[in-house]
Amino acid sequence: MSAAIGILTFRLGRVALFVGVGLLTACAPHQTAKRAAPVPAAEIEEIFVATPRSLSSTGQAFGEQRPRRMNFFRAGISVPPTHETGKIEWPDETPDAATDFVVADTQVLKGQAGLLRSVRGAHSGKETLVFVHGYNNTLSDSMYRLAQIRSDFEITMPTILFSWLSAGDPRGYAYDRDSVLFSRDDFVEMLDGLTSRPGERVFLLAHSMGSHLVMEALRQAALQGDTEILSRISGVVLMSPDIDPDLFRRQAEAIGPLPQPFLIFTSRQDRALSIAGFITGRKQRLGLIDGPDKVKGLNVKVVDFTALADGEGYNHFVPVTSPAAVNVLRGMINQAGERASAFGDYMVLGAQPGLVE
Repeated sequence: MSAAIGILTFRLGRVALFVGVGLLTACAPHQTAKRAAPVPAAEIEEIFVATPRSLSSTGQAFGEQRPRRMNFFRAGISVPPTHETGKIEWPDETPDAATDFVVADTQVLKGQAGLLRSVRGAHSGKETLVFVHGYNNTLSDSMYRLAQIRSDFEITMPTILFSWLSAGDPRGYAYDRDSVLFSRDDFVEMLDGLTSRPGERVFLLAHSMGSHLVMEALRQAALQGDTEILSRISGVVLMSPDIDPDLFRRQAEAIGPLPQPFLIFTSRQDRALSIAGFITGRKQRLGLIDGPDKVKGLNVKVVDFTALADGEGYNHFVPVTSPAAVNVLRGMINQAGERASAFGDYMVLGAQPGLVE
């Protein structure tokens, strides 16, 4: 009898896993960023990219051997004059800069030294925003997403996309988790370079599984005694973090005093994280917590965006895809002077702009 129960449990577990992967596979297929001539009314967002991916491959990488060499380039992403807040306007067929996100120009940079020279020459300030994408992302996905974030939030500081080798495939969840760990050294090395001069600082913005990479990199820097990097991080935002809450606590404890401000954006309707919970054997991920208890004693602020979700993308990126959430967050950032003073330790954002429960 016990053997039969064990077999049944195993089969049910496999069914749950296949259902979860099937739901993720139902997401819209990945599209590829394409070049097109810019139009005068379009807005060109300049982003810098650090990635182990081949620059000739902007699509899926499922099953590929992970390269050990980093590549760096600059891209001008054209945001159309018809752009709607929270959206990425992918072309239906032939790309048109008047209506679609397109790549206006690119420039390959010579190593990390070339990246640092270009970033430092792009702005007179000394703060850089570093964006780390999440699971099931291609280079095209993450480039356009960062351009959309820059445009919608009117970001003026230099921005770098750290595009780790996600498979860009729903079947690649385990592959992606391994890729996060594989990328720690490269990410820490880049942060070290970006903060090597007096006064230089970085602000870290991570989504989903990219949050795991950020936490692992900060933990690694702390364990190596590299307090210089930690002291030069001007803030951290983890959006829909795909991390086990218990693991997050252990990571935070190993890091010690966390960079400030340190914000966690959650949504209790995040279906992608619910599926991830089934895959990993836990029902709850950090991006699904419904109160401050899971992070009690840690110097972090939790902002719940559940009421502002609009169903876009499984509610997995609400702070930047929901127009209502973008408007509320932009107002709060302006009120806080681009810092966290306007955020309480645990906040639930309401359905109306500016409403906080």
